[in-house]
Amino acid sequence: MLKSVSRAVQLAARLSSRSSASTSAISAAPRLSRTFSRSIWSLSGSSGASSGSRPRLLTATRALPTLSCGCGSLHTEGDKAFAEFLADEIKEEKKIQKNATLPKMSGGWELELNGTEAKLIRSLAGEKVTVTFNVNNSIPPQLEEEHEQTQKGQEEEPDIVSTPNFVVEVTKQGAKNSLVFDCHFPEDETSHGEGEEESDIFSIREVSFQPEGDTDWKETSYTLNTDSLDWALYDHLMDFLADRGVDNTFADELMEMSTALEHQEYIKFLDDLSAFVKCK
Repeated sequence: MLKSVSRAVQLAARLSSRSSASTSAISAAPRLSRTFSRSIWSLSGSSGASSGSRPRLLTATRALPTLSCGCGSLHTEGDKAFAEFLADEIKEEKKIQKNATLPKMSGGWELELNGTEAKLIRSLAGEKVTVTFNVNNSIPPQLEEEHEQTQKGQEEEPDIVSTPNFVVEVTKQGAKNSLVFDCHFPEDETSHGEGEEESDIFSIREVSFQPEGDTDWKETSYTLNTDSLDWALYDHLMDFLADRGVDNTFADELMEMSTALEHQEYIKFLDDLSAFVKCK
């Protein structure tokens, strides 16, 4: 340990003698002096174990901009500004909130909620149809070109619509497995113009037989990808879903429900974030 101190002191002495020799040596001195300070700090930490305290010279003198609080957490001016911003943001989001409660689905669907996950269940003629979706990551990104066109064409911001992927599980009595459809909303099919021929606003991406109620898609079960599927077979699969109530009307209502649920969860997140920042 004494050898380390001696080397550090010798190093500082050499730096002091060279400080008047050149300007470059002057600029290098602060970096080496901090190295020397760290060496002394390490030594004082090990030797201070016996004395029980560190030299006052080496203690930090800069105080953090904190405020006292009953929760014992850190509070800064940045936290205060953050909390004020969140308060304004929550007010604005509640102003534009269209649905205080979730809209109902037609067709006799029962709704089950678990946080951001929603499950719609319908039973008919010995069959059970379950549609599951999650509102996380369900808001499509707004392209820069669309944003520029919106700013030029109108002052109001466009409506944010949630278009989640959803899974349809059809279960039949006596069947060993359920027929499961992985569906999504293609970006170019979520709206129709006047006079245009109506097309399907959602698409089937994959079809597979899976154990009933199994939340994990088994990779060992054969999965039919519709990208290279014969169109006649694909049309029959879409008709199969439509006969069980999963059609364009259902898809429109699902988007409306998902949008309302996503907005509710967003406002709730802002409320929780505000309480966390303010430590309430």
